[in-house]
Amino acid sequence: MYSLYTDGASRGNPGSAAYAFFLFERDRIIYFDGKVIGVQTNNFAEYTALICGINYVLKLQIKNITCFLDSELVVKQINGEYAVKDKNLYGLFNKVNKLKLFFNSINFVHIPREQNFLSDRLVNIILDNAELN
Repeated sequence: MYSLYTDGASRGNPGSAAYAFFLFERDRIIYFDGKVIGVQTNNFAEYTALICGINYVLKLQIKNITCFLDSELVVKQINGEYAVKDKNLYGLFNKVNKLKLFFNSINFVHIPREQNFLSDRLVNIILDNAELN
């Protein structure tokens, strides 16, 4: 059983933005990554985190995954509960939908930030470090 935890953040909205993700097999961390992505909105960073995480999962040829995000908006958009009204997010939304086709099973679950603490912490460390440089 594989789980992907993703988070994106923006200092200012838009502002300096970054993403982070953690891939788990059961309770074991397999991989994590994160990067600064320039000046973006928080929602753009959230989608970017998810896309980067999913792309890594696909490299490992994993076909069943549950994705956990603390962005209720992104989860509801991907699950078809909310429409995507922001044209800057629409391309990212479409990219996620195309990536979904490579899986036997992929689910998107909204969780509170406290349950996404590793990704949340890493994305904030990345942004803190970017501000120092």
